[in-house]
Parts: sequence; structure tokens; C-alpha cells
Amino acid sequence: MNRSFIQIVRLSAILIFAAGTYTQANDNEFEDTQSRPQSIPYSQKPAEFIDTPYADEQNVLFEFFLDDPNKIHSALFWLRSYMNTLMAEPYGLAPEFMNIIVLIHGTEIVTLAKKNYPQYQSAVKRMIYYEQLGVEFRVCGDAANDFGYKPEDFYSFVKIIPNAMAEIAHWQHQGYALIRPLVFEKKFSVEDIR
Repeated sequence: MNRSFIQIVRLSAILIFAAGTYTQANDNEFEDTQSRPQSIPYSQKPAEFIDTPYADEQNVLFEFFLDDPNKIHSALFWLRSYMNTLMAEPYGLAPEFMNIIVLIHGTEIVTLAKKNYPQYQSAVKRMIYYEQLGVEFRVCGDAANDFGYKPEDFYSFVKIIPNAMAEIAHWQHQGYALIRPLVFEKKFSVEDIR
């Protein structure tokens, strides 16, 4: 038999034995925890709040690619949370030191079509507010074509770019951090799972 094959078999046997021993030890360790008082390490002191020393200038690309246009409201809360944290103390970062781009290329593109204003006016008003703070809103040209939109269908604060994937790569090469809001359907209330 090949020597390396024998070594692989031996190593596999050792790993299988170790995994079984580890699982058995962990099962025993947490056995019957309901009937005796628990002493969990690190449970005596409260968690420590720290102020991470964020950079004085922020370069961020938010990628919106949502499966439901109404999820744009939640995605915009990600943007709000990001900006509010940096504008508040101890950071006190002014919006002009935040280079933020929101790239839109999912179903939420319909929120930027002027004809849909009655349905998405609260989201549009929030985007206009952020645009006035310096946030750029860019729409994928390919996605716009897929939806049958032309430049005149969008608000004047929207910039249309050729392709979302090329845009993401470009800005990442420029040192921008990529944030992709994950917007899920809420199944539980905080009170139910707290």
C-alpha cells in the first residue's frame, strides 16, 4: 500500500476518535443542568460597552438588492443607523466626512421611478433627506433596462451607472467597505424571544 494512504487512514482514525471523545465529554458536561444551580463563567459582571475608534473619514458602499420593494424601508434604516452612530458623540463625524454610496439593483429600483411616488413617498422622502446629507444614490443601468426604465423615469438625485457588479468591484478597489443590508421577514416579536 501507498505510504501516504496509510498516513491518511491513521490521521482519519485519530480525528474520528477525538471527535467522539469531545462530543461525549461535552454531552456529559451539560447533562442535567436543570436540576442543579448553574455557574456560568463571565455571568457575574455586566458586559462592557466600548467606543470603537472609528476612522475620521468613512468610505462605504451600501448594496441594495432586495426581493421586495417594500424592504427598502428596512434597508434605509441600516443607512440611518450607520450615519446616526457616526454623527453622535463620541465621534461627532460630520456628514461631509462620510463618503456613502447606495447602489440599487434589485426590485427596490421601482421606488425611484417617479410614477411610483404615491406608493413609495416615505422612502423617497428619506432618500432625498440622505442625498442632502451627501449620500449618493446610484441605480444599475442593466437593472433599469430590465424594468423598462429610462433616465427620465428617475428623480434627478439618482445617478445611473452601467452595471452593479462592475460598480461594486470599482468602489472596493477604491477602498470602500461593502455593506449589504439583510432584510428578513420578522417571525418573532422581541418580547417573545427576549
